[in-house]
Amino acid sequence: MRNRPLLGVLGVVLLAGTACYHATIETGATPSATVVRKGFASGWIYGLVPPSTVSTASQCPNGVARVETKLSFVNQLVSLITLGIYTPMEIVVTCAASGGSASIDLPETDVVAFDSESATGLEEALAVAIARSREEKRPIYVQPN
Repeated sequence: MRNRPLLGVLGVVLLAGTACYHATIETGATPSATVVRKGFASGWIYGLVPPSTVSTASQCPNGVARVETKLSFVNQLVSLITLGIYTPMEIVVTCAASGGSASIDLPETDVVAFDSESATGLEEALAVAIARSREEKRPIYVQPN
C-alpha cells in the first residue's frame, strides 16, 4: 500500500518523459523543396552544450525558410541511457525558394536612398545616414533608388 503513491508518481514522470520536444522557427520566406537534415546532432549535459552549427549556406543560396529542432523518443531514450551526458536532437532546415525572401517595410524617415548608378551616391548616402543616426540615436538604413 505504501508504494502505490510512489508508483503513481513514477508512472507520471515516465509518461511525461516520453513526450517529444519540438520547436519551429519560421523566417517568413517562401519554403523550397530543399531540406537539410541532421538526425543526431550531438548535444551534451541535457542540452546545456548545444549541437554544432548546421552549415546550410552552400545548400540554401536563397537563405532559410524554416528551422525545426526535435527531441524524438529515440533521442530522449539515448539521453536517458547516458544519464543526460549525451543529448542528441534532430535538426531540420528548410531552404527558402528563390525570390521568396521576406521584405521589411521601413518608414521613409528611417531610409536614406542613393542613386545606384553614381559612384559617389553611396558615399554621400552613408555620410548622411551616419550623421542622422548619431543625431537621432537610432538606426538609419541606406538603400538604392
